[in-house]
Amino acid sequence: MKKIAVIGSGSWGIALAAHLARLGNEIKVWSFSEEERDIINNEKRCMFLPELKLPEGIECSTDIKYVVEDAEFILHVTPSKFTRETFVKYKDYVGNKPVIICSKGFEKESLSTLDEVILSEKPDAQIGVLSGPSHAEEVSIGIPTLLVIASKNQNVLRLIQNTFMCDKMRIYTTSDIKGVELGAALKNIIAFCAGAAAALNLGDNTFAALITRGLSEITRLGVELGGNKETFYGLSGLGDLVVTCLSEHSRNRKAGILIGQGKSLEETKKEVGMVIESIDNIEVAYELANIHGIEVPIIDTVYSVIYKGLEPKDAVEKLMTRAKRKE
Repeated sequence: MKKIAVIGSGSWGIALAAHLARLGNEIKVWSFSEEERDIINNEKRCMFLPELKLPEGIECSTDIKYVVEDAEFILHVTPSKFTRETFVKYKDYVGNKPVIICSKGFEKESLSTLDEVILSEKPDAQIGVLSGPSHAEEVSIGIPTLLVIASKNQNVLRLIQNTFMCDKMRIYTTSDIKGVELGAALKNIIAFCAGAAAALNLGDNTFAALITRGLSEITRLGVELGGNKETFYGLSGLGDLVVTCLSEHSRNRKAGILIGQGKSLEETKKEVGMVIESIDNIEVAYELANIHGIEVPIIDTVYSVIYKGLEPKDAVEKLMTRAKRKE
């Protein structure tokens, strides 16, 4: 049995907590919300996962020191835009405990990946990144799932692999932190596009092309930013891209559907009701591609849809009538 801290009481944090608690671990979850804390502790449920009855071994608290100080390792599971401000609240209690980033995205203001954010606050932190094709709705009820843990520290890789693995979850390891993070963050943009394509009633041919060419863009930009090419064809790249583009559970895909139906950005955010990582990620990816001179026509076009008023149907025509290229 291990004592594990989970920072964040959203759907993904609680899904991971439930998985680890079923394996006999003692889980403390931090929430900023007293309402969510009370629902978890008193009703044994998560407001974002209505099908889940929480197993024994999970306690939620709004006291971040209490959650972190006795843990053997920490799962950081907040929306990416809150990563820095949340980490600052508990960094003094981390010591040499591994911090495993389970969020997917960038810090918009600095254009930084989340490992860079944490290391800028605590340069000696032992970092891991856990990612892969994994909807909280499915992990929470024990549907078989494969993930990848990335770390430069072999002890961290072994710790997470040994703690998480069972007949419902298989964990692979890699040292490519950048590749895993970038694949996870950038695929949300393509998932958003998949939702817009669904709203326009486009077909299987279009979805296959979007995933294929989207993966090409993700890989091109991701390698330029420090990831290994092979990583983008693994679980955190291709795997996560496929599940996020095609699944009804994907909030990024749902956001794209709403935009494709003509909803405004504010209306879309309100209807989805949870953080939509792809919205901020699109801005960051667009800026990074421009800074590094990387051609990303899908990212450029969806940026124009969201921030320059380009109609989704016109975006399709714009992409289809680009100049001729070799594959």
